[in-house]
Amino acid sequence: MTASLEQLRRCHFGVDLGAARTRVYIRGAGLVVDQPSVAAVNTRTGALIAVGEFAEKMTGRTPGYIRVVRPVSGGTVVDIEMAQRMLRQLLGEKLRRALRRKPRLRAAACTPHEADPLAQRAAIETLVGLGARRVELVDTLIAAGVGCGLPVEQPEATMILVCGAATTQVAVLSLGSIVTAARIAVGGEAVDRAMVQHLRLHHELMLPSQAVRPLQLALSGNGPTANGPTTEVHGRDVATGLARSVKVDTAAVRDAIQTPLTAVIDGIGKVLRDCPPDLVADLADRGIMMVGGSALLPGLDQMLRQATGMPVRIAERPDVCAVLGLGAMLEGKIEPMVLDPLAA
Repeated sequence: MTASLEQLRRCHFGVDLGAARTRVYIRGAGLVVDQPSVAAVNTRTGALIAVGEFAEKMTGRTPGYIRVVRPVSGGTVVDIEMAQRMLRQLLGEKLRRALRRKPRLRAAACTPHEADPLAQRAAIETLVGLGARRVELVDTLIAAGVGCGLPVEQPEATMILVCGAATTQVAVLSLGSIVTAARIAVGGEAVDRAMVQHLRLHHELMLPSQAVRPLQLALSGNGPTANGPTTEVHGRDVATGLARSVKVDTAAVRDAIQTPLTAVIDGIGKVLRDCPPDLVADLADRGIMMVGGSALLPGLDQMLRQATGMPVRIAERPDVCAVLGLGAMLEGKIEPMVLDPLAA
């Protein structure tokens, strides 16, 4: 990690292209972009209509000639041209002009653990399209560990769980490197689908995508229905197609989302089995640090405590840990541990 830190200190900006949100950190300016990774396109003219939050609000509400697209899936850029256009609009003309004035513009990007060469190449080409002359790739697990304050450079074990929209990554870190890690194809979107499927099967109700978030708040006990066992949701009747509201038992919905969350527990068990015993002993005291936008899923932290018997903590700002860690490395705030060779 020492060599990569030296290279990162020469970078001018960093990008965390996630399936749910895109974040941009500019050295000296901080976090300047934090918007949904969504773009709306006019299919007749090819013009970009909206990006970010406004484009996300258009999901499911557009006429036939407007298409809402997500150029990033599972942390991997699947549409390079659209990702470049989206990033240009999110940055704005003023920031793009400031970046273009940098001599030999360098960029950094977060990539999922063990991303294949095609995924890495897609991330590089996306930033090259913004004018970057060189692009450094940083593992999301390392960046998130730095961003949430874990001592990743020390010779002690720390376990991090990055809960994304499409995937969940879990790893044990020590001496600035990944000892063992696993990538699980379950994220916040899988939990949302489980909620929608439960309402369709048990209540014959089609739940719109915009109604999933209020239901999550009710499950987590942070919403207005925290003291009640039921919450009211609005959707479309499967049989008649008419609008209908139903009272949903939050306990039943909580049981329905346990199935996708079980895969996360299995992934943690696999990582612990592959980890050296000395490091596992460290983890028994330090526990698991949860980061990522889906770390606040209802009951996930409690479920992990019961399954592993380890302490589980959620980072202070779990959704932006990766990009803040990347920014800390760009700013030179992370000092590598220097190992002096012993004299013979």
